[in-house]
Amino acid sequence: MEIGMFHEFQCPPGHSEERAFAESFEQVDAAERWGLDCMWLAELHVAPTRSVASAPLAIASAIAARTSRMKIGIAVQVLPLCHPLRVAEEAATVDHISHGRLIFGVGRSGFPRTYQAYGVPYAESQERFAEVLEIIRRAWTQPKFSFVGKYHRFSDVHLVPKPWQKPHPPIRIAATSPDSYARIGALGFPIFVAVRLGVLSELAPLIAQYHAAWREAGHPGKGEIYLRVPVYVAQTEERAYDEPRASIMRFYQEMASILAASANAEGTRALEDRAGRAAQLGSVSYDEALREKIIVGTPEQVVARLKALRAELGLDGILAEMNCGDQIPHAQVMRSLELLCKEVMPHVRN
Repeated sequence: MEIGMFHEFQCPPGHSEERAFAESFEQVDAAERWGLDCMWLAELHVAPTRSVASAPLAIASAIAARTSRMKIGIAVQVLPLCHPLRVAEEAATVDHISHGRLIFGVGRSGFPRTYQAYGVPYAESQERFAEVLEIIRRAWTQPKFSFVGKYHRFSDVHLVPKPWQKPHPPIRIAATSPDSYARIGALGFPIFVAVRLGVLSELAPLIAQYHAAWREAGHPGKGEIYLRVPVYVAQTEERAYDEPRASIMRFYQEMASILAASANAEGTRALEDRAGRAAQLGSVSYDEALREKIIVGTPEQVVARLKALRAELGLDGILAEMNCGDQIPHAQVMRSLELLCKEVMPHVRN
C-alpha cells in the first residue's frame, strides 16, 4: 500500500507566509529522509488564513529539485480553472525535473468560492473538466493535436516538452460527489476518495459502483483506490487523543461553514443536500470523528486501523492529512510524520 502525506502548505492566523513555506519544506525534506512514498500537494486559492498552496506545480518543481526518491503528487489540480496547454506544459516540465516522479491528480473541487474568485461559473465545472482533461491527454500523447470543444479550440499544436513518463504521468481523479464514482470508473482512471464531508462507512457501496462501472466499460485489471484521510500518530494513546483535538474540531467547523455558504450556489445540486451535510458536520463531536472520519492513535493502533480499511475498501494507498485544521504545531507534525514513516509504514506497505 502506498503511503503519502497530503500537504496544504498551511498558513494559519499568526503565521507569516515565509514561515509557512519554511516549515512545510522542512516537513517535505524529513519525509524524503524517512522514506515516505509520496508527497501530495493541495491546490487552494484565496485562503489567507489557511494555505499558501495556490500553485501546486510550482511547489512540486521545488520539491523535485530538492529530493531524489519520493514521488510528488498533485491532489488535486483543479482543471476547470486551468488553461489546458499551460498546465500540460508545466506538469510535463515537473515530470522531467523529477525524472518521472510526478503523479497528476485532477479534480474540479466541491466548493464554488474559488470559481467565483476566478470568474468561472461553477455550473460549467463538469464540462470544463472533461474538456481540459482530454486536451491534456492529447497534448501529452500526440505529436500534434487539434481540438474543438465548447470552451477551447486548438489547431495543429505541438506541445513541448512531452512528459518524461510514457505515455504520460499517472492520472488519478478525485470523486467530489456520489455520482462521480461510476463516472470515473467508466473512464478507467484510479480514484481518490475522502470523507471530509461524510463518514468512512459510506465509502464501500460507492467504491462498489466505481468497480462495477470499470468492469462494464471493459477496462482491464482493477481500478485503484486511494483514500485521503486525517491521520495523527503519537507514542501514547493520551497524546494521540489530546494533541490534534482542537485542530481537528476547528477543521470541521470551518468545513461546515464553507459547505453551508455554498448550499445555494449556482451549479450545485439539490440532491447533494449541502445544507444538511453542513448541519451534520457542524455538530459532529470529536469522539464521533474518531470513530467515523479520522485515524488517530499509537503506531500499533494506526497500523491496525489501516489494515482493516485496506481489507474493507480494497485500498491501494492513503494520503494522510497530518495537520487537519492547520493548528497542530510544527514540532508535533514532525513527530507524527516520523512515527508514520518509521513505525507504521513498514507494517502496512505489503
